[in-house]
Amino acid sequence: MPKSTFYNLPANKKDRVIEAAIDEFAAFTYYKASITRIVEKADIAKGSFYQYFEDKKDLYNYIIALIAEEKLEYLGEVINNMDSYEFFQLLRELYSSGIKFARANPKLQAIGNKLYSNIDSPIFKEVIDSQKVKSIEFFQMLLKKGIERGEVDENINIELVSHMLTILNISLGELIYEDGQINMDDMKIIEGMLYVLENGLRSS
Repeated sequence: MPKSTFYNLPANKKDRVIEAAIDEFAAFTYYKASITRIVEKADIAKGSFYQYFEDKKDLYNYIIALIAEEKLEYLGEVINNMDSYEFFQLLRELYSSGIKFARANPKLQAIGNKLYSNIDSPIFKEVIDSQKVKSIEFFQMLLKKGIERGEVDENINIELVSHMLTILNISLGELIYEDGQINMDDMKIIEGMLYVLENGLRSS
């Protein structure tokens, strides 16, 4: 994460660095992104960059964290009104809003595309691992609510299922980002996943 010197910068200078970094990581994969291009676009000295961040990975992780925060804020209306939805409908609303967020933020979507184009890379594993804990905790909370309301089987292992849903999300990301585009047609993939979750695999 950034050093204190970055947080102490004037808002407009911080914004320049963030915008330059987003542009760079949207245009290039993490491994091809250039600190030189970022500092040139942000109009700061290269030496100053290392007063703000340890290295490129530090900056990249910061941008990923910002994207996660912005997406969470975007999902805020659904999350704040989650008690208004039945468990599986809540999942649909969250996934639908996530797709709308990606469509409304093409540069952030592009960063996601670049990340998922390197799923065998160390940086992919590092980013995904950093998000897993939050995802697992979130699903645990949703599952507990679903059980309390009689919408989810009380006999499930909450910890196991929350891990499974988190891993499933990662796999869904691979499918959704596969064509480099995010659109509402991707909800067909989501609906297919939700159908299995809601109805199981056994033939009725």
